[in-house]
Amino acid sequence: MPKIVLLIFVLYLLGYPGTGQNIPGKYALAIHGGAGVMSRERMSEDMQKRYIDKLDKALRIGDSVLKTGGTSREAVVSVITYLEDCPLFNAGKGAVLTSEGRTELDASIMDGETRNAGAIAGVTDIKNPIQAALKVMEESEHVMLSGDGASEFARSKGLTMVKNSYFKTRERLDSFQNLKKREKEQARIDKHGTVGCVALDSDGNICAGTSTGGMMNKKFGRIGDSPIIGAGTWADNQTCAVSCTGHGEYFIRLTVARDIAAHMEYKNQILRDAGNAVLEKLTLAGGTGGFIAIDKSGNIIMPFNTSGMFRGYVKSDGEKEIAIFREE
Repeated sequence: MPKIVLLIFVLYLLGYPGTGQNIPGKYALAIHGGAGVMSRERMSEDMQKRYIDKLDKALRIGDSVLKTGGTSREAVVSVITYLEDCPLFNAGKGAVLTSEGRTELDASIMDGETRNAGAIAGVTDIKNPIQAALKVMEESEHVMLSGDGASEFARSKGLTMVKNSYFKTRERLDSFQNLKKREKEQARIDKHGTVGCVALDSDGNICAGTSTGGMMNKKFGRIGDSPIIGAGTWADNQTCAVSCTGHGEYFIRLTVARDIAAHMEYKNQILRDAGNAVLEKLTLAGGTGGFIAIDKSGNIIMPFNTSGMFRGYVKSDGEKEIAIFREE
């Protein structure tokens, strides 16, 4: 057998790229549960443990999807669905309340391989907004749907619909009532709490998703950065996947998520340097918050300029981290 033919045959058996077989590659996933004013003094050890346990469960869910050959898209939706169902975070059940005392939810997702995206905004009755955003991406010709139209679309796709009261928890109601008593102040602990996930699967594709209830006591149908592609969410296989959390108005003005990718694309910066540059720009502009990001090589960054950000990551080699406060 000629040497070149033998070599091709061996490569085929080994599953070398381009021979028709896939080599299981490395994967990685990162999550956030919001950035804001957090301190060990204000958060009891029991509450810290509750958050860490939930973040750990979310990472295990994502790791299980990717470990068994699932796509980055599947991992992102599975993780965010879990976080939306967890009342500790400001997304889905447990989301903050508007000035009218109801919840209005936003979510988005973007696929790094195709750069296709889907988003919903200002919905009040979709149990898992991230699933609706996925349907917009996969089963419509649009990118963003809002309000009653988004709900009608979700209902037509067979998604679970709930009464608005489902999202309310005693803790959020108490925060809302306290805030109404001092209307001119902001509820610092509830200002940020968006959830997000970025993932790289074994095929080398990345994805990002974000879901939120927005800002406590928001008025006039306010929409933040979370459902806006390029501001709160971005994914492109050639650069990175990003999910943001913080004061959305600044993230919108600075197109933070896309800007990180742009620094990589146009300045040829590595992910860490791109993230640092954009966070500095956000800080100088007066914005607060942070983001998680992952590149095509599985590098992860989780920077923020507040006193804390619920965050964590897991990689295929077993490396794992969960943290809350800045010094961790």
